[in-house]
Amino acid sequence: MRRLWIITNPASGSTSPARCAEVEALLRARGDEIVGRTDFPADPLPSVATIDAAGVDTVVLFAGDGTINAAVCALADWSGAILILPGGTMNLLARVLHGEHDITAIIATDEDRLTALPFVEAGPHRAFVALILGPAAHWARAREAARAGRLRRLIAAARNSWRNTFARGIRLAGATTLDGRYQAVMVQPADARLALAAIDARDWRSIATLGWEWLTGDWIAARAVSTQSVDRFAVAGRRPVLALFDGEPVLLDPGVPISSGRTAERFVSTISAER
Repeated sequence: MRRLWIITNPASGSTSPARCAEVEALLRARGDEIVGRTDFPADPLPSVATIDAAGVDTVVLFAGDGTINAAVCALADWSGAILILPGGTMNLLARVLHGEHDITAIIATDEDRLTALPFVEAGPHRAFVALILGPAAHWARAREAARAGRLRRLIAAARNSWRNTFARGIRLAGATTLDGRYQAVMVQPADARLALAAIDARDWRSIATLGWEWLTGDWIAARAVSTQSVDRFAVAGRRPVLALFDGEPVLLDPGVPISSGRTAERFVSTISAER
């Protein structure tokens, strides 16, 4: 029997109160005991001391990638297990750990194991799914407004994003083959290195396509991109740039080293180790 603390976000993809109740019922039916729950961001994330005082051995994250990022970073020094359930829109981390298994199958399995996750690191910030840099990152505000169904805010955010995306773009230091200016650079952890994908959108049609793909899915599908694999790099220039760490906005100072790292083996995976 596991002692669980559940962290969820009612605003994330599929984490309605009714769905959360279903998940808790599945966990209890498995024989687990739920000793605490956090509805983030209305409730503050629990500290390591709080989790330990409750005798928790597994934290369950039923939320989107942004909430998962915040919780994992907050519990970076905790030694217990973390179970990530698909509760967002894209659920990229859940797919890494569980493939296409649904929540019922993930909770029911007895063949789980603990694994480590790679991440992108820049100063105190980490991205477990992806770091996105550059003017096109402003489309994140429009995307959030679209998800919330706020039409006026969406229109205002889209106009601002359009103007920013026509800016000069960012330059990179330490990525020798990516020597232009780019509207967006996606950085993902890949085998102890960083996989960079950079897009240079100059005409209005490319900008429109980039913005639409950002609103509706994966912007990298908008157009062919330039790629490179590096150990580390930095944003060149003198001004801070908007960066999205798993979708969460941060102003990143130029020159901050961006590198890769790897967590301890603490994430529950239901994918066979042989795969």
